[in-house]
Parts: sequence; C-alpha cells; structure tokens
Amino acid sequence: MAGHRDPLDELVVPDGTEAKEVALETDGDVLIGSRSTIEFGVRGRNVLAGESVSVDGEIEAEGDCRLDMWCDVAENVLVGQDAYIGERVHIEGKLKVAGDLDIGDDVDIEEGFEANGWIVIRNPMPTIVLMFVYLKHLLLIGEEDTAQRLISELVDEDADEDDPDTEPLVIPGNATVGDDAWRVSTPATIGDDCRLHGNVRAETIAVGSDCNIFGSLRARDDVTVGDGTRIHGDLTTRNGDVTITDDARILGDVSCADLELGPGAEIDGTIRADGEITMATGERDLE
Repeated sequence: MAGHRDPLDELVVPDGTEAKEVALETDGDVLIGSRSTIEFGVRGRNVLAGESVSVDGEIEAEGDCRLDMWCDVAENVLVGQDAYIGERVHIEGKLKVAGDLDIGDDVDIEEGFEANGWIVIRNPMPTIVLMFVYLKHLLLIGEEDTAQRLISELVDEDADEDDPDTEPLVIPGNATVGDDAWRVSTPATIGDDCRLHGNVRAETIAVGSDCNIFGSLRARDDVTVGDGTRIHGDLTTRNGDVTITDDARILGDVSCADLELGPGAEIDGTIRADGEITMATGERDLE
C-alpha cells in the first residue's frame, strides 16, 4: 500500500499571511502541532493548539480557541466565541471569552479569567486528541476523503459563509516559528502575497507569488519561488533543484543541483549549481 502523508504534517502558510512585530496574522484558522514554539502572538479565526505548545505573545481568536494540556501562553488569550482549555495550561495574562468556557484541572491564569457564557470545569481536550488519532487512522487505511471532511469540521465549522474556502495556517509538531527562523522537519508551502520575517528551514519549500521573505531559504530537497517574489537572503538546497519563476528576485546567493530561471528572474549573489542551469526566454518588447 502506498503511504499517505498526514495533511497536518506540513507547514502551510496561506495567502496573505503576515508576520508582524508582535503577531502572526491570518484571515483563516490556525492549527499548531504539539510541542511547537511560536515566538510571536497568534491572530486568526479559530486557534487550535496541541499538547505542550508555547506561544510567546497574545492569542486572539475571532471564533473558538482550543489549547491542549501543558500549553504555555506568555500574554493574554482573547476569544470571540468559545474556549476549551486543557489541564495544566499556563496563561501569564488574562483569559477573556465571549462565549462558553470549558476548562481543565490545574490551569494557571495569572491575571484571572472571565466568560460571558457557561463555565464548565472538566478536562475537555481528550476529545480533540481522539479526533486527531482517528484522523491518522483514516489516513493509514486510505480513507483520505473522510479524513479531509474531518479536518473541515475541525477548522471550518465557524467559517464565514462568504469565504468558506480560506485555507488554515498549519504549523506542524515540534516546529519553531519566530522572527529569527521558521524551522520544520516537513515540507513548507507559503502562499501568495505573504510577508514573513525569518529564515525558512524545511524539507522542501514552495513559495507563492508576490511574497516578501526577509530571510534565507534552506531545504534538503527542491525549492520553488513564485512570480514576483522577493527573497531577502540566500537560497540553498542540499540535494534538490531550484526553480525561480518570472520576475522573482533572490537578494543573495543560490546553491543547488539544477537551476531553472524564468523570464526576468534575478539573482544578486553568486550561483553555485552542480547540475544544469536553464534560462527560459519570454517575449519582450524591443525598444
């Protein structure tokens, strides 16, 4: 049987995501895998964090927020709808919930909490853990359509009817995301019109169009840079090929196996290619 990749086992940065000074902002949902460290605050529609996630800023969720056990949040947690807080979660600031609050044992909220709806003290998070175990089982037996429906229920149940297809921001387990670096051991996909700070380290990297990445890209395998994107740093791959498409620009060195350059692509630094260098030509007006 062919292997199936867990759709949560990849860094996915949706279109229009911005890493600002204090927060990582996206219009859709945010899924954070267990034991990850986020060196920003997080702002999104629904925010779901796995076990032992550390967030160094404020969490602001327009919809629901679910924090699994042992999570640590350095500032406030502000929730527009319902909150589900697992046991032994630590929040250094305040917890404000516009809807209902399910809260586990031994939760430490240093500046107190308030909820406008029902407050239930129990351990709500094992249900979420069970859902993810079930998801992995579905993928193992090849039920990918059923697994995708489950993911949609988890992250899109409160989606705006006018924008139902907004892709979630997915940060895989054991990742580090910060102003200095984005480090994952999985593939990384960055959408269009994103503005990120930090060096990106991943298995493979695909960057969309019209992005600004203020840092370098380093991957074990292939790297693709979309039309009009600017990479303010070096681009390096250990074993893979690099494709730099139309009018993209690398403000640094490029090191790879094969290199393909689209029309108008620019590299400001040194090129080190062990294989072939291909330069595509496009129709341009002659003056």
